[in-house]
Amino acid sequence: MPLSEEKPAKVAPARADRPLRGITLLLVSSIFLGTSDATSKYLSTTLPSIEIAWIRFLVFAVIMVPAMVPGSPLFALRTQRPMLQITRGVALLGSSLLFISGLRFLPIAEASATSFVSPLFVTALSIFFLGEKVGLRRWFATAVGLLGVLIVLRPGTSAFHPAAFFPVVSAFAWACTLILTRKMSGQERTVVTMTYSSIVGFAVLCALVPLVWVTPSWHDILLGLIIGVASTAGQWIVVLAFRYADASVLAPFSYIQLLWVTLLGFVIFGEVPDVWTVVGAAFIVASGLYTAHRERVRHSKLVALAEPSPNP
Repeated sequence: MPLSEEKPAKVAPARADRPLRGITLLLVSSIFLGTSDATSKYLSTTLPSIEIAWIRFLVFAVIMVPAMVPGSPLFALRTQRPMLQITRGVALLGSSLLFISGLRFLPIAEASATSFVSPLFVTALSIFFLGEKVGLRRWFATAVGLLGVLIVLRPGTSAFHPAAFFPVVSAFAWACTLILTRKMSGQERTVVTMTYSSIVGFAVLCALVPLVWVTPSWHDILLGLIIGVASTAGQWIVVLAFRYADASVLAPFSYIQLLWVTLLGFVIFGEVPDVWTVVGAAFIVASGLYTAHRERVRHSKLVALAEPSPNP
């Protein structure tokens, strides 16, 4: 098709300032994501982590099929940043697979608390990949968060389990996912990014799953479907939440997921977090909240500088 006849690319819907709706959506997403995590831990007793992730991404890919069909009004395979999309898909897969691997050995509250260190990794990575300047106070918040991780993990003690590194590396991979998402913001629609993530994750896992395959029972398949639907719905609702409120507004409410997974861990697995897990989680949450606050302050300053002066 000649360039002059090419249809204009679809753009993302305009953002609406409705913080209460955004907060409500984020709270709903925590239920889906917490359910996905708890079900993954339950299923990890019978299936390998790679196979659980494969079922999860299979369901994800099936949900995104309408966006893969040429001629469909939802078609979303046209991208301006194919390599970034593929890299983001690999990072998302790594985050999911590592977290599920950690759940196999760790209490769900401990794994989830550790995984919430991802905003601190985003702070560090934004310097190198986004060219952002990070002040002393944000670095201090990062140090506090890392101290919280050490309190939760307690390396060098009898409470330490080597699998504790899985959610930490998972958090780093998720931070890479967020950084790549930021780099593509304003250029790629959300549906395009989600479509590529489903394809990349499913393709990589199809190559790995034959190495560890265990024939699942119908019960396992049902739980796998729950994981896939819950995780996909949760991620999509998070995206919707950010259409209605800023990240700094939503950040405090994202930690409600810790309470939800702790409750699920107690009801389903009889897990009660020890005092050190609670203290470490408090450090991580406080660090994340302060980082979100500094991000809001930085954004306000940028907006103020961008506004035209009333006295030219």
